Amino acid sequence: MSTDYSSLDVRPARSRVPIVVGIVAFIAGLLLAGWLLSRWDTARNWLLGGPPQATAPAPQPARTAQAVPMVAPPPASTLDPNQTVALGQRVGEIETRIDRVAERANAAGDNAARAEGLLIAFAARRALDRGLGLGYIEGQLRERFGATQPQAVATVISASRDPITLEELQLGLDDLAPSLTSGTSDEGWWASLKGELANLVVVRKVGQPSPIPAERLRHARRLLEGGQVEKALVEVARLPGRAKAQNWMRAARLYIQARQALDVIETAAILTPRAPVTPPPLLPEPPPTM
Repeated sequence: MSTDYSSLDVRPARSRVPIVVGIVAFIAGLLLAGWLLSRWDTARNWLLGGPPQATAPAPQPARTAQAVPMVAPPPASTLDPNQTVALGQRVGEIETRIDRVAERANAAGDNAARAEGLLIAFAARRALDRGLGLGYIEGQLRERFGATQPQAVATVISASRDPITLEELQLGLDDLAPSLTSGTSDEGWWASLKGELANLVVVRKVGQPSPIPAERLRHARRLLEGGQVEKALVEVARLPGRAKAQNWMRAARLYIQARQALDVIETAAILTPRAPVTPPPLLPEPPPTM
């Protein structure tokens, strides 16, 4: 009985060995297949005994160049000689009109510049006549006439700092009238007597002013009323009491200098030319012929 039991226990153990061997072989086959797939080039060289020969690429058919269509040049335009002459005349007429328009524009610009300069000069004269400062007119004088008439501009600006009016000159002459006609006390009684005797009988030509001091003073006043300060200054300078009128004569000279400077500025505003504006050509000039 013991022999039978031992034989039964050994049989199942022996029957498991082929199964285990088969499983191990199957797993080894899977691993080998995976290695061959991942290292196909190396495995192929090892199995076949050499590297595979590179296969030459199949020759591609040569591309034929596409034919470019030839475009004929446009035919040269031919103009009638009469049309060419007429076109040239038309262009000449247009250029002449443009030149005339440019001349008119230059003339209008010159007139505008003259008018602007005269307005500035008139405004400066009006300010001085009224005894006022120039204000913004001073800047306009410097900008417009400072480069061409610097001395005249400086004289007008200096006069505007302490302007002298014609009315002030008239009032000053009236205040000095008694001392101008009677002379000075430094001359002495003998000189005064000779002056009075010399004025008793006066011989003068027709049309000439009287040398009598009272008549000269009256004439100077009339000249001042007419705005002729320069001639009035000459009459006052001939009076016996002119030594007492030095301040008045200095003020009259400043008044005259300022008006002369204004005259110079007004003349410059009228006569100063402007650079003409050249219009652009209507058509470009043709290139020089070789």
